[in-house]
Amino acid sequence: MERNLQSVANYLILSLAVADLLVACLVMPLGAVYEVAHKWALGPELCDMWTSSDVLCCTASILHLVAIALDRYWAVTNIDYIHQRTGRRIGMMIIVVWLVAFLVCIAPLLGWKDPLWEDRVNKEKKCVVSQDVYYQIFATSSSFYLPLCVILILYWRIFQTARKRIRKRPGQPVNPQATRPMGGPPRQMGSSHAVGGALAQAQASGGIAAAVVAVIGRPLPTISVETTTTAFTNVSSTNTSPEKTSYHNGLEPEPSTMEASPRPTLTRRKKVTADSKRERKAAKTLAIITGAFVVCWLPFFVLAIVMSACTDCYINPYLIAFLQWLGYFNSTLNPIIYTVFSPEFRNAFKKILCRHRRGVNRRLRVRHYM
Repeated sequence: MERNLQSVANYLILSLAVADLLVACLVMPLGAVYEVAHKWALGPELCDMWTSSDVLCCTASILHLVAIALDRYWAVTNIDYIHQRTGRRIGMMIIVVWLVAFLVCIAPLLGWKDPLWEDRVNKEKKCVVSQDVYYQIFATSSSFYLPLCVILILYWRIFQTARKRIRKRPGQPVNPQATRPMGGPPRQMGSSHAVGGALAQAQASGGIAAAVVAVIGRPLPTISVETTTTAFTNVSSTNTSPEKTSYHNGLEPEPSTMEASPRPTLTRRKKVTADSKRERKAAKTLAIITGAFVVCWLPFFVLAIVMSACTDCYINPYLIAFLQWLGYFNSTLNPIIYTVFSPEFRNAFKKILCRHRRGVNRRLRVRHYM
């Protein structure tokens, strides 16, 4: 519905939304029936379908978080990535995510089950995914443990990049990784391509990339070049000499670039305080994203390994159900977490909700006058 949200970068958000919606439509209803009845009375075929849908949708949801983290890491650390982020490239990432999720879920249907699976469904009336130890190691590693390691590494690197940009003094060259493509020769900061790429990256890498680069990070100096004046409609360029620079996003130039201040110590102290606030904001943003994922899914996947490795251990069924639904709850948090840091998403939601509210109020007033 929003034209400015129909960008290539948001294809991953859309695919994540589809995965989470499938969790709600295919997995949760049968899971709720199973929990209320305290037994599985729908037969082994439907049990196979339900467990496979569970593994497929939840794995796809988790792997989409990895793809989003990888996309934003590239957007933050490589200014040329904005030109390489095409629909074909993002589409390939989405295909790989769904393909890996499909391979994980299809293995039990092809026979990778523990010997007690049929008796457990037909006699004990319990429907759980295959408890074969080797399958559980394969499934949990592919669905959670490896993605968790990748997410932690990528967001840590993003935070390190943000902190370096926050602490950078005026006049210093930007990070070499941010001024040249990976493995390529250094770029001259005065070139229109380098400036345009940096500005495009700050604008187009929504979500955490925007929070870290555009909001939290230090504003990028703008060097006026005639060929870049019409490249981005949201940024106004001014003709400056190479010795003079202007700063975007409404922030004042650094004190060292202005005339001598009568209170340099106080100004420097204010700058350090502002930098520490930006660092805390970056850390808080990344902690929310990774923390919600870990809190929702880590207990369940630890329990999955324990259940398959220790068949004689007694585990409270209410604990199993709670941890399973805590994992499902992550699909509820994803639409909030992965859009709340984007002003464009927030404005779109406000517009949709307020428009609906105004329509309801208008109908109520018409009925009242009638």
